[in-house]
Amino acid sequence: MSAALSLTAPAVREASLLRLLTCGSVDDGKSTLLGRLLFDSNAVLDDQLAALDKDSLKFGTHGENRDFALLVDGLSAEREQGITIDVAYRYFSTPKRSFIVADTPGHEQYTRNMATGASTAELAIILVDARKGILPQTRRHSFIVSMVGVRHVVLAVNKMDLVDFDKATYDGIVAAYTETVRSLGFETIVPIPLCARAGDNVAEPSVRTPWYRGPHLLEYLESVTIGEAQGQAKHFHFPVQWVNRPNLDFRGYAGTVATGTVRVGDGVTVLPNHRHSTIARIVTADGDLPSASAGQAVTLTLTDEVDVSRGDVIVHEASVMQARKALTARLLWLIDQPLRPGASFIIKLGTVEANAEVAALKHAVDIHSFQNHPADTLAMNAIGVVDLTFDKAIAATVYRRDRELGSFILIDRMTNQTVALGTIEEDAPKQANDNVRNKAVLRVVGTAGSAQRWNFLTLLGRKAIEAVVLFLVVAALAQNVWLALTVAIADLVARPVADRVAAWGWQHLFSEHAHSHAAGHAD
Repeated sequence: MSAALSLTAPAVREASLLRLLTCGSVDDGKSTLLGRLLFDSNAVLDDQLAALDKDSLKFGTHGENRDFALLVDGLSAEREQGITIDVAYRYFSTPKRSFIVADTPGHEQYTRNMATGASTAELAIILVDARKGILPQTRRHSFIVSMVGVRHVVLAVNKMDLVDFDKATYDGIVAAYTETVRSLGFETIVPIPLCARAGDNVAEPSVRTPWYRGPHLLEYLESVTIGEAQGQAKHFHFPVQWVNRPNLDFRGYAGTVATGTVRVGDGVTVLPNHRHSTIARIVTADGDLPSASAGQAVTLTLTDEVDVSRGDVIVHEASVMQARKALTARLLWLIDQPLRPGASFIIKLGTVEANAEVAALKHAVDIHSFQNHPADTLAMNAIGVVDLTFDKAIAATVYRRDRELGSFILIDRMTNQTVALGTIEEDAPKQANDNVRNKAVLRVVGTAGSAQRWNFLTLLGRKAIEAVVLFLVVAALAQNVWLALTVAIADLVARPVADRVAAWGWQHLFSEHAHSHAAGHAD
């Protein structure tokens, strides 16, 4: 099985930061679990606790007991409906580690918000209601977290109190889930039986699960080591956010290092124009630095006068990143109106924007089996693979190497609504990079076969008839059969050559004329 069931965690990294999210189907207890985790880790202040008790009486769903979900469900609509709508980010820490947790909605209608929370996470807590088992939204959320690069999962089998903490029920859910996500490439799947409302196995072991020998949730979160994703970029990538020109003597390029490390003296390339230079200075508000690493906001200066603007990307000279006019990507479609091939949008990738066209919908993903199947459209919350083409070259790389420069959003140019988020899978077929010329070639290749053979036979028959007519005319006029035969054969051979020469001449003449005409307008 591609994902190992790991119940023991590696040694802790002191003072480290872990970014995680809670996800799963609606009413699986995501907000309750996070609220209980905050409470049990002493991250709730006295005034917050007093407000929670008051809100629990007004909005709570557990009678007079505390409703820990209200600690993170802050919108009035969330409290009235008892659901999570927006992503709630919470920060807390223990003596061993700091955490940033995204509590994401379970409703299918708010899948876009869940995907937003997953985009920065390193670990996912996927909740399952012990009474209901694996649901379609559980599968969808699992696929999305794998799509955005999360490789570590906690399978939180919640509400175990409602099934009398039955071990067989728990084992069945664990077996079903691990089989379901076998193809998603998770590195670890750690199952934990929970009752989030009562705190069983949240921050301390539960006496009601004597058959469970693994860590409780907080213990695991404090100890798990998140390694660098396989194939992630080692080289320096720096999307330019702003050209800093305070005076005539200074020109710098401001932004945040996406991946890798840059040092003064490093050779770099500016994409998409492929201009080469060397790092002269790394400037910050606190003074120059000898180097900068991923996550640091700095201003870079170069030794050469190179044309650099917002949207360009400065990369290490050994980087494999390319400037692309086409790419293949996996899309999560977010709106009611279905996606159809040929649709045009604005793509925002890093700090660059460009016009993008969906050249082809290669296939969609069955959310139940995770298998690819042919599709003409993508419905809301559907996932598919598409070929995209752009009106200009943009610097991009595959998502597994760089999360920032391997992901993007598509924006409707009329409504300015975000309609899809995507991750770059690979290069699109080369034909897409040379739009007009290669589309013409594809049309020719696509019609090869019987139609071309018929056209050839028709042309051959017409030439033969013309040769016979010419032979008869010359023979009748000159009263010489051999002369007529010679003229007919010469015409049959020489005329196609003459036609090609004439066509080339006219085409050359018109192209020169068009070039001169365009040059005149440009001047």
